[in-house]
Amino acid sequence: MSEMKVMTADQLKAKVEANEEVYIIDVREDFEVANGMIPNAVHIPMNEIPNNLEILDQHREYVIVCAGGVRSEKVCHYLLANGYDVVNMEGGMHSWTGDVQ
Repeated sequence: MSEMKVMTADQLKAKVEANEEVYIIDVREDFEVANGMIPNAVHIPMNEIPNNLEILDQHREYVIVCAGGVRSEKVCHYLLANGYDVVNMEGGMHSWTGDVQ
């Protein structure tokens, strides 16, 4: 299995603020995203990822975000094993200093 890629919250923030095309999946639970998500992130709770693989494009890189970086790492390992290109945002939303929607 390939090495999991990681990105800091600041690196992701720079991409978002530069309007780079970045695909973010927030795997937190509903009550957590109620407090705000990174703009344009797609919310798919961690336990729903296996049932939503068909909506993900294997030719696109996804940045996976959770609250602290642990769940997103697990989701990254799962998606990597299923042929997806993913990056784990280290530190999760606890490290995010950018805008939320």
